[in-house]
Amino acid sequence: MEAISLGKRYKDKECVVRQGEEGNCMFVIQKGELEVIEEAADCEVHLGKLKAGDIFGEMALFEKEPRSATVRAIGEAWVLTVDKRTLLRRIKEDPLVALNIIEILCQRIRVMDKKTVNLETSSDHAGEAVSG
Repeated sequence: MEAISLGKRYKDKECVVRQGEEGNCMFVIQKGELEVIEEAADCEVHLGKLKAGDIFGEMALFEKEPRSATVRAIGEAWVLTVDKRTLLRRIKEDPLVALNIIEILCQRIRVMDKKTVNLETSSDHAGEAVSG
């Protein structure tokens, strides 16, 4: 990892965070793309992609749970690290920062809700095909 400006450069496939690690900061993608992966048994489940302007790792600032997924660079990426104290100071200066984070979390919940409904629906139809 090489430091530049405020962020750090990550090489292709380099991990920014690993599932299961303790987290004490969040991240803002300044440039490039990252992939979010859940590691299960002997396989990886691709959960999504993040791009410049996206944030991740914020759950670590609000709860004391290990990282829920691994996030790694797709090609070269520049990522800014934000610790809890810095985030709280920014929220105090500009409460819209908190509203923006809440909006992002709500959007993620909606996406997960849709994926859950789609999985349940496809599972129900698969059962009908077998029993019919």
